[in-house]
Amino acid sequence: MNKHDEELELHLRSRTTETVSIKIPTDTLKSLKKFAANRDMTLEALLKFYIGQSLRQDLAKLFSERVLDSTAEVLARHIESEEEILTIIQEIQAKTTL
Repeated sequence: MNKHDEELELHLRSRTTETVSIKIPTDTLKSLKKFAANRDMTLEALLKFYIGQSLRQDLAKLFSERVLDSTAEVLARHIESEEEILTIIQEIQAKTTL
């Protein structure tokens, strides 16, 4: 194994899991099974993928909201104009929104 291969080595850590039971409308379940088959995945893997993807998006949004709140607090200590602070925060939001 060369140095480049070592850098790409994947280390999986085992995590404890818990089984949950949810009710899903039959037509939705059919669609999920089709998508799983098209992606060559199990239904469970697809559901975990969707949950993980959505959770990461929510966590990223929460983090960015916290950063903006902290930024506004810092700006408020250095700038007296609330209007100017709002303008700066809105500009940051516009530049960082996809």
